[in-house]
Amino acid sequence: MKRKLLMTLLFCAGLTLAAAAHDLFLKFDSYFLPPNSKATVRLLNGYFNRSENAVARDRMSDVSVVTSSGNRINPPSTDWRDETNVALLSIQTGDAGTYVAGVSTKPREITLKAAQFNDYLRHDGLPDTLAQRRRDKELNKAARERYSKHVKSIFQVDDKRSDAFNTKLGYPVEIIPRQNPYELKAGDALEVLCLKDGQPIANQFVMAGRESNRRVIAAPGVRSDSDGLARIKLAGRGKWFVKFIHMTKLKQDGLDYESKWASLTFEIR
Repeated sequence: MKRKLLMTLLFCAGLTLAAAAHDLFLKFDSYFLPPNSKATVRLLNGYFNRSENAVARDRMSDVSVVTSSGNRINPPSTDWRDETNVALLSIQTGDAGTYVAGVSTKPREITLKAAQFNDYLRHDGLPDTLAQRRRDKELNKAARERYSKHVKSIFQVDDKRSDAFNTKLGYPVEIIPRQNPYELKAGDALEVLCLKDGQPIANQFVMAGRESNRRVIAAPGVRSDSDGLARIKLAGRGKWFVKFIHMTKLKQDGLDYESKWASLTFEIR
């Protein structure tokens, strides 16, 4: 037990030095917007501070915006455009309140060499799968993985807070905040619920970080409790992300693993 705890602590420490890679995030230039105005949110494919390529529209299984009143809208594909390596969604705000935007992607498959797969597990927050491969003596085995990504962003229109922040979009994996982030300040803790197929995930490894002065600062990784709840210490101001990857080992011909990625972004002033 002590050895396992030590390995987890070392793993978490290493993650604080690495920026999140291969991720998908919805990110605003500012998460504080005026009512009845046009805004743009970027879908970053790769890192929290840059995108490696634009996500094609045919990869998206759902695009949603939840208004301050809880009304769910599905923007048409014509509201998207590409700019260099980023897909951008145009959003129309309405009344004051807290809003949610979400994008869910269809599954894809990828084959990685053993060293590539192990490195990905090590840096992207999958210590349990890495430990399992070590126990099963599979560290030298290549892996074919089916993956999908499900991302959300919470943004604030004017000063009025509303309850839409905790709307469940019904994605395969999802992060639900238990407090409105726009009622919190630097130094507070945000409690999030980690879900898979609508059910809480116990002992899920969760990563977080923030962008401040154009620098991404990773926070220590944490675990969800038996009720699927994880506590994120909001150590400073800036644009924040919370993310996890839920991975399962498969017993299917041609597929070794399935991963489902979730992320949530917001801003703390």
